[in-house]
Amino acid sequence: MLSTARMGDSMLKHSTPKRIFAVLSGLFLLSAFIGLFAAFESPQMAMNVVHKIAASFGIPSPDPLQNFQKIFLNNIVVASLITISGIFFGLGPLFFISFNGFIVGLVAGFAYSTGKASADRVLLALLPHGIVEIPAVILAGVGGILWYKEISTGDGRAGERFKSGAVKALKLLSVSVLLLFIAAIIEAYITPRIAGIT
Repeated sequence: MLSTARMGDSMLKHSTPKRIFAVLSGLFLLSAFIGLFAAFESPQMAMNVVHKIAASFGIPSPDPLQNFQKIFLNNIVVASLITISGIFFGLGPLFFISFNGFIVGLVAGFAYSTGKASADRVLLALLPHGIVEIPAVILAGVGGILWYKEISTGDGRAGERFKSGAVKALKLLSVSVLLLFIAAIIEAYITPRIAGIT
């Protein structure tokens, strides 16, 4: 077990931010396809999940500004949790990214398989803000993993490594928040119009 842990730390030590980003992106896409498949195979389960998500978010406001505020705040909380979860052996971001990918695929699959939206409309409802929001969330995950990487393989005392990792994570989280701000504007003001859901 000790040798396995050392092997994991060795692999992590040589992982660059770009590689971590690529791995998390692949994990998101794989999870999205699994969610899509699950929606077709278990429409009842997909419907239950979609209804729970809708209930948790509530009915969208006719005021785009209120929707923007709700979307942006929710995404900041999610990105922050993903980053912080990285200190738990770097596993937290893997779980959150997988879960979010699965939900995106499940919702898209449910909307299409039940005839609630055409494939074009599903894409128009996801892509405009998704091309900014998804990389932003993944970037938060990269920050979390780099935080743990610094803790486990960095130089100096434990406290110094923790602080150094936190600084790296916060820098990436700051970029993530900026991207999420842009994504929230698109989702609140642009996506509903071009997807025909206003």
